[in-house]
Amino acid sequence: MDERAEYRIEDLAHHSGATVRTIRAYQDRGLLPKPERRGRSNVYGDEHLARLRQIADLLDRGYTLASIKELLEAWDAGRGLGGVLGLVAEVHGPWTDEKADRITRGELDAAFGGTPDEKAVEEAIELGVLERIPGRDDEFLVPSPQELAVAAELYAAGVPLPAISGHLRELRGQVEHIANRFLDFTMEHVFARYLGHRPPTDADASEAATLVRRLRPLAQQTVDAELARAMRTFATRHLQRHLSPEGPQVKDDGHQQVTLPASTIRAVQNLVGPQHTSAFITAATEREIQARTLDTLTSSQANPGEIGEAT
Repeated sequence: MDERAEYRIEDLAHHSGATVRTIRAYQDRGLLPKPERRGRSNVYGDEHLARLRQIADLLDRGYTLASIKELLEAWDAGRGLGGVLGLVAEVHGPWTDEKADRITRGELDAAFGGTPDEKAVEEAIELGVLERIPGRDDEFLVPSPQELAVAAELYAAGVPLPAISGHLRELRGQVEHIANRFLDFTMEHVFARYLGHRPPTDADASEAATLVRRLRPLAQQTVDAELARAMRTFATRHLQRHLSPEGPQVKDDGHQQVTLPASTIRAVQNLVGPQHTSAFITAATEREIQARTLDTLTSSQANPGEIGEAT
C-alpha cells in the first residue's frame, strides 16, 4: 500500500498554515515543486508541506523570498543546507546569557510607584520592554529583566517615565548604529571569505557559524570597556563642573577652564550674537593680556627689575 500523503491545495493550506493564495504565489516564484496533475486537480505531497514549513521558518528569521529561493535551489542542486541552516540558527540564537522572566501587573505597578499608568505600559510594550502573554491580561513577559530593573531604579531616583522611555529610544538608535558598524567590520575582515558567494557552501557556512559563536561576545565586551572609559572621563568632568561652578577647572590637557557668570555670557550674546560669543570672549581675553603686558613693560622703564616678571 502506498502510504504517501496526498493533499489538495486547500488541505495543504490547512496543514501548513499558509493561504491558498500564498501557495500559488510560491509556485509562481519557483519556491515550491510543481504538484502532480491528475485530471483537473493538482495533488501535493509531504515534500510540499515540508518546503512550506521551511519557507515559513526562514521568513520568521528575516530572510527575503529571493534569498530563500537561492538557498532552496542550492539544496535542490545537491549542495546541502545543513551548514546554512546551522548558521541561520547560530545568528538567530540568543546573544546574551540573560533569561526572560515574567511579571504580574501588580508587581509592575509596585515597582513604579504603586500607581497604575496605562500609557507607560503601552509605551513599554511598544519598545519591547514588556510583551503581552496571550490569555493573560494580568501578566507580562519581560525579555530583559535587567533593562526593566534599570528603568525601575531610574524612576525611584526621580526620573519621570516619559524621560526614561525617551532616553531608551535615543540610546537604542545609537546602539543599533554600533551594532551595524561592528557587523560591517567583521563582515569585511572575517566573514567575506566565507559568505562572498551566495549561497555559501555547506562547509563554509558551518565554519562561519563557528566563528559567530566565537566572536559573539566580542561586541559586548568592546562596548562595555569603552562605555566604562567614557563614563569615568565624563563623570569626572561633570563632577568638577558642578562642584566648582565659579572656579577654575583643570582639563585633560592641563589647561584651566574658567566658568563665566551667566549674566556676562548673555551680555556678550546680545552684543555680538550667539554665533560670535566664543570668538569675542577669546579675543577680549587676549587683548586684555596684551594690554597688561604692555603696561608692565612700560612701567618697567622706571623699575628694570620688573622685566623678568613681565616676561
